[in-house]
Amino acid sequence: MAFKCQSNNYKYKCKKSSFEVVIITVATLLCFSHSALSDPRISEVGFFCGTQKASPSGNYFPIFTKEMEKLHELVKKNNWGTHSEGLSSATPIYALVQCFQDLSNLDCLQCFATSRTKLPRCLPSVSAHIYLDGCFLRYDNYSFYSEDTDPLRDTVNCTTEYGGVAGEAERLVFGNSVGKVVENVVRVAGNEGRGFAVGEGEGVYALAQCWKTVGGKGCRDCLKKAENEIRGCLPKKEGRALNSGCYLRYSSDKFYNQGGEDGEGDDSSRKRIIITAVSVLAAAVVVLSLLVTYVAFTKKRKNNNFIEIPSSLKNSSLNYKYEILEKATDYFSSPRKLGQGGAGSVFKGTLPNGKDVAVKRLVFNNRQWVDDFFNEVNLISGINHKNLVKLLGCSIEGPESLIVYEYLPNKSLDHFLFEKDKTRILKWKQRFEIVVGIAEGLAYLHGGSEIRIIHRDIKSSNVLLDENLNPKIADFGLARCFGADKTHLSTGIAGTLGYMAPEYLIQGQLTDKADVYSFGVLVLETASGRKNNVFREDSDSLLQTVWKLYQSNRLGEAVDPCLGNEFPAREASRVFQIGLLCTQASASLRPSMAQVACMLSNSDLDVPIPKQPPFLNSRLLNQTPPLGFSTDNSSSNTFKKIGVSYSPTQSSSSCSLIRSSKTEETILEV
Repeated sequence: MAFKCQSNNYKYKCKKSSFEVVIITVATLLCFSHSALSDPRISEVGFFCGTQKASPSGNYFPIFTKEMEKLHELVKKNNWGTHSEGLSSATPIYALVQCFQDLSNLDCLQCFATSRTKLPRCLPSVSAHIYLDGCFLRYDNYSFYSEDTDPLRDTVNCTTEYGGVAGEAERLVFGNSVGKVVENVVRVAGNEGRGFAVGEGEGVYALAQCWKTVGGKGCRDCLKKAENEIRGCLPKKEGRALNSGCYLRYSSDKFYNQGGEDGEGDDSSRKRIIITAVSVLAAAVVVLSLLVTYVAFTKKRKNNNFIEIPSSLKNSSLNYKYEILEKATDYFSSPRKLGQGGAGSVFKGTLPNGKDVAVKRLVFNNRQWVDDFFNEVNLISGINHKNLVKLLGCSIEGPESLIVYEYLPNKSLDHFLFEKDKTRILKWKQRFEIVVGIAEGLAYLHGGSEIRIIHRDIKSSNVLLDENLNPKIADFGLARCFGADKTHLSTGIAGTLGYMAPEYLIQGQLTDKADVYSFGVLVLETASGRKNNVFREDSDSLLQTVWKLYQSNRLGEAVDPCLGNEFPAREASRVFQIGLLCTQASASLRPSMAQVACMLSNSDLDVPIPKQPPFLNSRLLNQTPPLGFSTDNSSSNTFKKIGVSYSPTQSSSSCSLIRSSKTEETILEV
């Protein structure tokens, strides 16, 4: 059986498929569910986010989560409620939710659930409110409950359609009808102290609702202002006044439920309707989920870099409940925080069985973060190596998605190398073994498993240390799968400036040699105890310093002075030479990570003579804000101001060359 599909004015023949069956089933269920359910009125008609932001170092998100859970309990009981959370914190949360009085409890819960899903788009703003046609939800950092009007935020929402009238006389009649009905519901809701009223007359319908916290006078003042404002919508067929303390709507269509919140009919009939409605809705959700999954997987499979979620992730032992991880981290309290990254923060958690874990917490505010989360889970769940951090599971419940890793007590390598008050200094042997371990982990990623993976963000803060100071590579949010038949990937720039290879930084061409370059920088940092800071005018970058010492045969002076003379000079020189070799300007001159691991492990192997590495030019860099982390952007737009210096023999013919006024080095500019 075939049917015709129409798209962009072209007709296509489509075969009868499981996809078609899903579409038909969904349509049928949705039609049936519409007849079984009353309308929860979940259309969004007003949304506001405040400009003040919560501190990223605080515990605002778990407070927000707890606040929404408390409101949910109040809605189940009363169809409205107020609650405050985190009053002892720097940024408390006060919140109000109220469903309109004509909604049933079931519809109210659905309306609140929709509001709660939409509202986190404002985070980490400390204030927001959302109006749906069936309920109102607001949170703020102060007690706002008695506010009835707000000149800065009160607004009117008018439709673009006119009220089914063509001539001036008909529009005047329609306007008069709206005025009478609106005046009546405002009087009943405000003057009679009910806080709610619906009414109709001459083909016009209206609803007035005040929040229960504003009181009688506040309700009257709010609705009077709303009545004056909503007249500005005429002769449009529908208008809404959205004020701080009330909501007023008129329409030429009947939109409210008759009978108010108590409903009509006997209890048994009502229960049957609710049970039927919930069953149908649940079935529709299941089918819709299958449809979404089908479409998503179909689109993803068109991309050669897509990796399916491993079946092991579907195992229940890998699926953690959000509430368990929340309690394990003391609701993501500050003392439990282990570190902060570009895409989220990491906390120490203690599971009910006493096992310590690391919980990576991502609060999604755009599609890219969602993609990074699933990318990291997909990639790391399928690999296993002693120098790669082990994934224990994940959670996609609640307002955030979480990844659970093995807990490594010594945190990250940068704590040992760059902290001012070092409590523990790594000996040379420990540094050497850390470098070897990282090299072996990267070699495994690049070719030791069934898939080739480019990490894209190798740096000291992404290398964790266990109790024996064994290194484990972490943070695979930017990693990319690299097909065996590919010479390179063309991709947006993402990573940390100072660690990114020049061909990737300038042209967006990604190969495994980009990781080799980053590893080379990391080797120089680990051996020297100095960060590759390219943003200082008063000193050379680390690459420049080591290169000059290499040229003058004084590499011993590059070793971290904290070690004194307690290091083998020949081995230290060899390590620095390997680091320089890995940071060659030309990717073809860099060794593979497998070759690097062999050179580090076997001192009898010769290390090729390195050429001058590229140097980021600090004079040009200070025209561009330092980017610790850059999301995927066009390299030609993001890095127009960035200069990279090369020796003339290593410059690319596709790039323009200019002479630096500060030095005799050749500068390569995008």
